[in-house]
Amino acid sequence: MNLLPFYLIVSAFMFFTGVIGVMTRRNAIIVFMSIELMLNSANLTFVAFSSFLGNVSGQVFVFFVMAVAAAEAAVGLAIIISIYRNKMTANIDEINILKW
Repeated sequence: MNLLPFYLIVSAFMFFTGVIGVMTRRNAIIVFMSIELMLNSANLTFVAFSSFLGNVSGQVFVFFVMAVAAAEAAVGLAIIISIYRNKMTANIDEINILKW
């Protein structure tokens, strides 16, 4: 039985949920989690096509994407914590640290 369309529908739903989260939320942590959700939906697509085609290259690519996402999560959370300590807010609209 071919389950590829179901995986792609779930992946599209996850991706658009992440896009909506990035576009509508103002909290930096929520935006960060929405970006991670979008990365995981792309990973699900890679694994689904890799399984459908019987090729392992998609799964290897997902491994590298997960490694980069882990590094991005560590650096991103460190930046968010640093900004929160200085500004006492995690609201993206109130953070103007890069302005002159």
